[in-house]
Amino acid sequence: MTMCLADILFEACETQGARVCLRLPDGAVWHYHEVHRLACGIGAELLRCGASPGDRILVQVEKTPEAVCIYLGCVYAGLVYVPLNTAYTESELLYFVDDADPVLVIRDTRCRLPTEAKFLFRDELVEAGRSGARLFHPQGGGSEDVAALLYTSGTTGRSKGALLMNRNLVSNAQGLRGVWDWQDDEVLLHGLPIYHVHGLFVALHCAFFSGSEIRFLPRFDVADVVAALPGSSVLMGVPTHYSRLLQAKGFDARVCDGIRLLISGSAAMTPQLHALVEERTGHPVVERYGLTEGMILTSSPIEGKHVPGTVGFALPGVTLRIAEGGDDTGIGEVEASGAGIFAGYFRNQRATAEAMTSDGFLRTGDLGSLDEQGRLTISGRSRDLIISGGLNIYPKEIELLIDEMPQVHESAVIGVPHPDFGEAVVAVVCGVRALSLEQMRDFLAVHLARFKLPKQLIHLDDLPRNQLGKVQKATLRENYRHLFKNKGDLSA
Repeated sequence: MTMCLADILFEACETQGARVCLRLPDGAVWHYHEVHRLACGIGAELLRCGASPGDRILVQVEKTPEAVCIYLGCVYAGLVYVPLNTAYTESELLYFVDDADPVLVIRDTRCRLPTEAKFLFRDELVEAGRSGARLFHPQGGGSEDVAALLYTSGTTGRSKGALLMNRNLVSNAQGLRGVWDWQDDEVLLHGLPIYHVHGLFVALHCAFFSGSEIRFLPRFDVADVVAALPGSSVLMGVPTHYSRLLQAKGFDARVCDGIRLLISGSAAMTPQLHALVEERTGHPVVERYGLTEGMILTSSPIEGKHVPGTVGFALPGVTLRIAEGGDDTGIGEVEASGAGIFAGYFRNQRATAEAMTSDGFLRTGDLGSLDEQGRLTISGRSRDLIISGGLNIYPKEIELLIDEMPQVHESAVIGVPHPDFGEAVVAVVCGVRALSLEQMRDFLAVHLARFKLPKQLIHLDDLPRNQLGKVQKATLRENYRHLFKNKGDLSA
């Protein structure tokens, strides 16, 4: 079986040409043959503009059908696709241009940057792709050739470019399609961004590999999603999406009658949210876990027992283990190996070496545990671990309990510098502002050791999140790092 992404996508789009590929909210449709033809034209135009197979193409464009064709055009031409968040400013863009060193930069609008990189503009590229020469066969390389360069979300420090090979993308799509029992007649409801693994590779590849229909929303909008649910069979989202859907009266079992799978990823879903979604729709949420450097590593089973709070079992071909050195709770850093593991960070051998163990396992940076059946539970990021008075404290354990309080909508637990304990536990919550620290500590004290109880309570209207809905704990730690400055609170 070929592991060349270009061959698979080229053949799938050709053979499924008569089927609907993208259905837009206004009713317009793009068939696979239309998407394929434009992608072949764009691929030829990129090569005409000076790119060669293996070159990097940096793309910062809004989510449109044409953007999908640009992605496919890069794949067909054997070019390394480098997608960027459209929210990045020109100043931020300069960092990525300097770091990725692309041959071409594709944007929606013009900008002035002190760089020698050649800029193309989406509309001009698309027009040339419609009217110019076309590729009649893919230019993609072998399984070990790089297909994409994706920058990490950058929750701390500068983003690093993860090199993803053909085999990473192909094996992961095939594994997910098998685990999720993906059918050729699936209708995928797509409201995710396409500059990230979730929306670009997980969602699009699952559909493209068999010519499935995609209900293509330019962004996640609750009303648009609810309107598109009837007739859809798969919805992929992040926990924030499901939380917002629950606030819509129309999100119920009736509109979800044709849904086969509700899938959530990119951030942890609380057991409470999981239960509310299932109660409202009649469908359990299938959670999956992964990261840019390792693609998707686990998924909850689509049949059998669902265990909210866990992220399921390793995909076929993936091996998981918990690193040695964890404490007596069985929690430690999750390490993974398999065909989805990336080739390393672009031009950063030191970071690559730090990310891998001596026997080839990826250090995910996530803390977790495996039960006797091999089911994975994620406890948080290793950098989120709080060490107070020499004792390890896992924020997720505390957050799950805080979220059970009726006064709390959601929470984040962080550690901040403390003059006596090294770090102090701080609870940041959204909910009823009348909730006091004493009330929270009284509630938690029934379930937790005293050293785990928050020493301070912060009320916010909303938790800071990145574009994929992940809570930015680094931002919270920075905002409140002086909370205990010059204090000598010795209470435990």
